[in-house]
Amino acid sequence: MVTPSGPVLLTDRKLAAGSLISVVARAVRGGAAWVILRERDLPYEQRRALAIAIQDLLPPGRLIVAGPDPLGADAVHLAEADPLPTAEVSLVGRSRHGAPELSIEDYVTLSPIYSTSTKPGYGPPLGPSRAAALAGEVPWLALGGIDSPERAAACAEAGAHGIAVLGAIMRAADPERTTRMLASAFAGAGGKRLGGSA
Repeated sequence: MVTPSGPVLLTDRKLAAGSLISVVARAVRGGAAWVILRERDLPYEQRRALAIAIQDLLPPGRLIVAGPDPLGADAVHLAEADPLPTAEVSLVGRSRHGAPELSIEDYVTLSPIYSTSTKPGYGPPLGPSRAAALAGEVPWLALGGIDSPERAAACAEAGAHGIAVLGAIMRAADPERTTRMLASAFAGAGGKRLGGSA
């Protein structure tokens, strides 16, 4: 089982600076190797069509669908209150805001790491160190307010497997450049952390 890592893009067509597929494609070119398809308000057929279109942009198995229905993909990401999927999938994540309690989940997102303009007033921010302490041995993605190389690096240094990014990429005038900047900072800091622990 491969755990999501590096920049993980969360979709929001209402915030996207351009068509959702175009923004996703540019982010993938910039280094987003995973995408979590949200858009849970859309009718099933429209959401399924988006899932198929995004799958075509990614390596196999790298589309994660928010909610218990994988829409034909092989991975889901559940909200705290979502039931477990009934379909067989190879990867299950769950959103958490405190210490993770897992059943079959393979990873969690912990949020908000920083204050976020996407969900103003949502918090209080955990910060990378507290998130790492809450996660313990559970693989985790940092989510919330990761909009600069410094913040991406701080999450890597704290031990995050990846950074889940929505607003900074969806709203970007140049999603490819923004993703590349965050990816580079995260990878550089993660390499230093791993190198320093040897």
